Amino acid sequence: MAPDQDIVIVGGGHNGLVAAAYLARAGRRVTVLERLDHVGGAAVSAHAFDGVDARLSRYSYLVSLLPRRIIEDLGARFRLARRRYSSYTPDPANRGASGLLIGPRNTFAAVGAGDDEARFNEFYRRARLVTGALWPTLMAPLTTRNTIHNRVLAAGDPAAGAAWQALIETPIGHSVAEAVRSDLVRGVMATDALIGTFAATDDPSLTQNICMLYHLLGGGTGDWDVPVGGMGAVTGALSAAACGFGAEIVTGAEVYAISPDGDVSYRTRGGDHTIHGRHVLAGVTPAVLARLLGEPEPDIAPGAQIKVNLVLKRLPRLRDQWVGPEQAFAGTFHINETLRQLDTAYADAASGSIPDPLPCEVYCHSLTDPSILSEPLRRSGAHTLTVFGLHTPHHLLADLDPDTARIKLAAAALHSLNSVLAEPIQDVVLQDPDGRPCVEAKTTTDLENALGMTAGNIFHGALSWPFAEDDEELDTPARRWGVATDHEAIMLCGSGARRGGAVSGIGGHNAAMAVLES
Repeated sequence: MAPDQDIVIVGGGHNGLVAAAYLARAGRRVTVLERLDHVGGAAVSAHAFDGVDARLSRYSYLVSLLPRRIIEDLGARFRLARRRYSSYTPDPANRGASGLLIGPRNTFAAVGAGDDEARFNEFYRRARLVTGALWPTLMAPLTTRNTIHNRVLAAGDPAAGAAWQALIETPIGHSVAEAVRSDLVRGVMATDALIGTFAATDDPSLTQNICMLYHLLGGGTGDWDVPVGGMGAVTGALSAAACGFGAEIVTGAEVYAISPDGDVSYRTRGGDHTIHGRHVLAGVTPAVLARLLGEPEPDIAPGAQIKVNLVLKRLPRLRDQWVGPEQAFAGTFHINETLRQLDTAYADAASGSIPDPLPCEVYCHSLTDPSILSEPLRRSGAHTLTVFGLHTPHHLLADLDPDTARIKLAAAALHSLNSVLAEPIQDVVLQDPDGRPCVEAKTTTDLENALGMTAGNIFHGALSWPFAEDDEELDTPARRWGVATDHEAIMLCGSGARRGGAVSGIGGHNAAMAVLES
């Protein structure tokens, strides 16, 4: 007979660790089963290059949606640092000879968009009327659409209705085009609707609007912070919290079957095992869960991104003489992301071609948090860089072997970056002790193969609105908390849960709360 536990958690990603910590803190017997030899899932740090002492956030990179309350509830010990600038966008019309810097110093006039600065600020002021009302609800049972709408309107701001319409009812491409006039400024705004989501900005399904909303929700303001020590510091602290409360974490445990009543079969080096949980929390994708249950797999929206990690000898020179690299790379560095370029890239990818130029975003973790570099690397002027390419959907890789896919997509991303730099990025890439360039690419295929993310989707599938529809049945704890499956004993606790996307821990928290109410 299978040994009993109160809760078995399948998958030791950050959400699974959050759920484990909350439930163990409440006195429940919890076992976490993780297929890999370490916990953390996509939120890990790694020495990606032999002999180079730099700890890169290998997959996920920044934190916006992780509530302070989770950190405080669990006593998780890590720090988040605020970036000095929001973003820099070289103007592709003049190959980056000027650009838009947003932060302590704004340069809207440098790209011919001086009149848009006030409109830009007003758009985000209005957006906060919606996100400020939504944010407090994410760690509570689902609120209905109408209730949230009324809460937004109740603030009494004359612009509240228009703000709701722009974010929730109208394709975001139309909303940003109405808000500002510059194609470049429109692109800076619209890109948050597309990261990890394959859609046109005017898609009537509004899937891009949901993605935009999640990017603006964190803290009610949408600030994106850098985890000091890298992403591994976040999941290391969550793992320590879970173990400190008494949860058992088993790594190298490959789950190969789950029964609807809670039996979980898994394999370790010591052989096959079965454990029974009164509740099973699934941190895997809904498609993987269906496979483990022996049920038909649901269609999963494909991932659509390429991530290229680099270590540089120094930051590259810009063509823009008025903005320094330390400013430009201190926030999000947008490349070839005007609204027209974003929509053209989507059309190219939808027709089966890698976009040229590829819309990209660049992050320099080490400018905000140099602790991820060894002291000798810091003294040498080295920096890490992450290039995140959009509109590279999983289907583009269908006929390519993994190595060819990495080479082609990484080349497209670096080519796009070079189009706005004063020197090729390859000229400043650090080499490891064996003379190999410190360049690592991760495609949607890599995410699927290494992390079990179906079709490479970083959200485990299409995101859902973070509220319930007015006619939705919320008659069980699992449904009220947005973690229900077709089986009473099994709940979602990962990014596939309602309100579970991104590095937030909200999916894990809400699954734990549903268990405690059951």
